[in-house]
Amino acid sequence: MGFLYTHRHIPKNKSLHSSSSSSLFILIIQLIFPFLTLTSAQSSQCRTSCGNIPINYPFGIDDGCGSPYYRHILVCTSGQLQLRTPSGKYPVRSVSYSDPHILVSDPFMWNCLDGDNFRPTRPFSLDTSTHFSLSPQNDYLFFNCSKNQVIIEPKPIFCERFPERCDSSCDSASYLCRHLPECASALGGGSCCSYYPKATESLRLMLKYCSSYTSVHWRNVGNTAPYDQVPEYGIRVDFDIPVTTSCLRCQDTAKGGGKCGFDSQTQDFLCLCDEGNTTTYCKDPNISWHRSKRGVVAGTVTAVSVAGAIGIGAGVWYLRKLRAKAPVTHGVQSNENRVF
Repeated sequence: MGFLYTHRHIPKNKSLHSSSSSSLFILIIQLIFPFLTLTSAQSSQCRTSCGNIPINYPFGIDDGCGSPYYRHILVCTSGQLQLRTPSGKYPVRSVSYSDPHILVSDPFMWNCLDGDNFRPTRPFSLDTSTHFSLSPQNDYLFFNCSKNQVIIEPKPIFCERFPERCDSSCDSASYLCRHLPECASALGGGSCCSYYPKATESLRLMLKYCSSYTSVHWRNVGNTAPYDQVPEYGIRVDFDIPVTTSCLRCQDTAKGGGKCGFDSQTQDFLCLCDEGNTTTYCKDPNISWHRSKRGVVAGTVTAVSVAGAIGIGAGVWYLRKLRAKAPVTHGVQSNENRVF
């Protein structure tokens, strides 16, 4: 730790006392802070759910839990899980770890209750630096588009199975436009077409010439094809589960069954255990535990050793002694009463 010093002229009769006081105080500070112990969130401090949604690796809603790749991306507020993206925060409806994806809803998107009332909306976007991606199981419906700016035409049936063989027109005869989920006739005479944007920019461009849009994903219900999927409103976001040797070893029940986490300051891997944390695994015989208080965020300064406490006490005593000898200045700081 460093302090900012301002050079001022100090009278000769005060220089020895002032400089020696400053040097001794700085020495005490330097002796105190090396004794501060960095502790991290233990496994019991990592919440495993938000509302009724389970929170497992690689995610974490407490800093230091899960993978640093997904740090600060999921937020739990009053039992409501939200996904944070560059375009805003979105309510999370479910999280699947077996088929890794998150299902979110966007309150700004068109819904059945809107009917022909097309509200202004905003384009959904993801941070491309994260391990998230928009699922190809999403379909996007655009409403009330300008035919002068958007190519709107029916596509052949085979385009639904082989979209890469079709052009980028907005399909006005798509199955979803003809069978809107939950409200087949909600649009009345309103226009609808289906288009899959390749990037956020193409989505923004479509919304520039269309009144609104909505996302429909295909949910697997476990039936036999072709009735194994049903359309539902929402945005499916796929994610990767980083697999490392350190994490697998940490999670191994034979080695203690810890939880994978990280130091919130360095983002280095940590195995979170009930007794504390380690860079190896919970039952590693070569570690000594540093216990921390419950609810402490990983990587923050949370505990002080006995020697550190003694050092702090000595520093406080020395400051009081200095102040007792200092001249009374009624709150005015001068060269005579400066501590450092």
